[in-house]
Amino acid sequence: MPSVETVSALERRLNATIPQQAVRGEVAARLKRLGRTAKIAGFRPGKIPGKILEQHYGMEARQEALGEALQKSFFAAVQAQELKVAGDPQFTVKTNDWNADEIEYSATFEVYPEVVLGDVAAQSLVRSTYELSQADVDNTIATLRKQRATYEAVTRAAQNDDNVVIDFVGMLDGAVFQGGEAKDYPVTLGSGRMMPEFEAAIAGMKVGEIKVFEMTFPENYHGKDVAGKQVTFTVTVNSVAGPVLPEIDAEFAKSVGIIDGDVTRLEDEIRSNLSREVMRRLKGRNKDAAMDVLLSVAQFELPRSVVQWEMQRLMEQTAQEMEQRGMAKKGMQLPPELFRERAEKRVKLGLILADLVEKFDLRAQPEKVRALVEDYAQSFEHPEEVVRWHYADPARYQEIENLVLEENVVDWVLARAKVVDKALDFSELMGN
Repeated sequence: MPSVETVSALERRLNATIPQQAVRGEVAARLKRLGRTAKIAGFRPGKIPGKILEQHYGMEARQEALGEALQKSFFAAVQAQELKVAGDPQFTVKTNDWNADEIEYSATFEVYPEVVLGDVAAQSLVRSTYELSQADVDNTIATLRKQRATYEAVTRAAQNDDNVVIDFVGMLDGAVFQGGEAKDYPVTLGSGRMMPEFEAAIAGMKVGEIKVFEMTFPENYHGKDVAGKQVTFTVTVNSVAGPVLPEIDAEFAKSVGIIDGDVTRLEDEIRSNLSREVMRRLKGRNKDAAMDVLLSVAQFELPRSVVQWEMQRLMEQTAQEMEQRGMAKKGMQLPPELFRERAEKRVKLGLILADLVEKFDLRAQPEKVRALVEDYAQSFEHPEEVVRWHYADPARYQEIENLVLEENVVDWVLARAKVVDKALDFSELMGN
């Protein structure tokens, strides 16, 4: 009879045996199948003697047959013991005699922990709130106009939002430093592309004007030669162009997604889009707050093998993203330890969510999945096609189902924790 011993809090060791005859039978079957197609010099395929096949492929067939037998035996045993295995088992074969009646082995593995949650009702949670206003709609329209502005030359002094073309020379200890000189360099004042002190020095200058000023770079500036140092700039303004905002007309409406150019629909569309974005960001903030509560009250050990797997997955995902952005070479290896904290958090949350869904029946209901898909689809020109696209692929449907499941867990936490509402301002919510 298989026996299971406790090695540590989550580690177990299964001791069991496999009938030798079962392995021998599988070895013979594998060699027979190989014999039909195997190529060995001096023999035709299908006519190779059994002993020759054994010499060439016997060890490989035995290893494969034994590996399969170990897996079957192991999973039958843990299923009978009702153990929830985490990660892959490590097998040790203790019988080396192929003539023995039984093969004795042990398998060391981890099990999933029992999720223990503390008192959620004793925890405080800040729930972010926001009420969309007419000012938000008006400001969004103003921003859209700025983004579509054209520029005309002006004779006045440069000011915020102007396009200014300059020559500049930067000197450090009497010499031009690397990257410190340019001709006909365009700068949009207020864009944040240049250092704030540099843009502030240009503001108020007119075409043809020359200014000499000193500026100190921050200690963490990417240019190591000038980081934390004071330099002297000489700037010449070549041209100044001010923005000309587009009229709110049919052309403007079309440029922001109103296909027929109906200006009367413009404000309604912007309000609708803003409402969806506000809701999305509020959901994200409040989900994070709820998950932090769950993490703070959950006390249990994590399976090392699952954490290691998640670390590896995060590492590979990050390396791939860096490669796609041109920030890394193909095949670059990042230290897995960089991802341990994130991996542990993700594994812990995954176990907590699975436990809550099971205990309190928080599964995603089809009608809620449908509502979320349809809401998401409203951001597109043809919503019905987006809905069909999600339902056409089980993997895409599963993604939405997982989002609904998370929302159910968030609602569960909000219904129990000590919730304090906090009204945000628009820029804080949008991360500006």
